[in-house]
Amino acid sequence: MREIRKATTADCRLIHHMASEVFPRTYAGIISPEQIAFMMDWMYSVSSLESQMAEQHHTYLIASEDGRETGYVSVQPVDDDVWELQKIYVLPWAQGSGTGRYLFEQAVKYVKECHPAPLKMELHVNRNNPAIGFYEHLGMHKDREGDFDIGHGFYMNDYIMAMNI
Repeated sequence: MREIRKATTADCRLIHHMASEVFPRTYAGIISPEQIAFMMDWMYSVSSLESQMAEQHHTYLIASEDGRETGYVSVQPVDDDVWELQKIYVLPWAQGSGTGRYLFEQAVKYVKECHPAPLKMELHVNRNNPAIGFYEHLGMHKDREGDFDIGHGFYMNDYIMAMNI
């Protein structure tokens, strides 16, 4: 049975572990191993995850099937009319099972519960990431693009995808 639950700071080690399995595989061949290592520390160290939840208003949702975690998604309010889908990743062994769609739908449901008025949901995705098609299939569109300096000489070269919810 597929389930979703809201993560707490007690789940930061679990999220870090899942990210360690999926993030480097997702970006191998898209960004350098050095940038992957930098981003893993920047976004997925336990202390960074704790800060995201406690100080930056990120909400993580963890999906599981038959008691085994399959992936996670996080959302964050940006302003009164925009929420950002920050992260959505499915563990490699669960990809193709519908978990990605489920996480996306649960994120939209959560945002609507928090903010019932219409708003825009945005997502940054690397311009070379094949997941772009997945997001388009779910109703998002390429709204704009940007190159974002994340420090140490690294950039995120992204499309900002969007949809009204």
